[in-house]
Amino acid sequence: MFSFPFKLKVTKFNIFLFGIILLSFLVSIYFYPQLPDKIASHWGINGHVNGYLPKAIGVFLLPVTILIISIFFILIPKIGPLKANIGQFIKYYNNFVIILLTFLFLIQIQILFWNIGTKISPGIVIPIGVGFLFFYTGILLEHAKRNWFIGIRTPWTLSSNVVWDKTHKLGGKLFKLSGLISFLGIIFQGYVILFIVVPILLFSGYLILYSYMEYKKPK
Repeated sequence: MFSFPFKLKVTKFNIFLFGIILLSFLVSIYFYPQLPDKIASHWGINGHVNGYLPKAIGVFLLPVTILIISIFFILIPKIGPLKANIGQFIKYYNNFVIILLTFLFLIQIQILFWNIGTKISPGIVIPIGVGFLFFYTGILLEHAKRNWFIGIRTPWTLSSNVVWDKTHKLGGKLFKLSGLISFLGIIFQGYVILFIVVPILLFSGYLILYSYMEYKKPK
């Protein structure tokens, strides 16, 4: 008989995951009769709708996404050759997951409200949510220990605890800065995507290069 290789404990974190999954589905079920047959699901950089989905798909896309992501994040600390290291920063890991899923739930609410006539601009929701998510990612990186799933995983950080720690200390600062820059999208809504994407791409590229340079330093 098939059995799971681990038991799911009743913790505040797991209760939160179950609660937000349930809430996201219940909210979609509640709003379903009030929605048009096709719902707005994507907005351009000018804030205008440029994508629609059939109601049955659009309403439940984010709840299903939240469910899948929750399962994925439950599994991560329980698998992998360095899973014991994840236990050393599990509090920060759990907080990151909570912020991420809350952000997805708020996007779901924004989409549902927009389609029933309460037009909350994604140009406000997205930069605020991404800003908080990036900023807390910086905090997570500062506490992350070497592992195969979470953090700046290059061949050089995974090969050396010293390189891992130096790269993640710098990465924490840069991701926090990315979060603060993302908040500027609230003011300059025509450039939201630039304030979010450009800094994180530049900083991520630099961190990859930085980890290589640290690895190549004479021992």
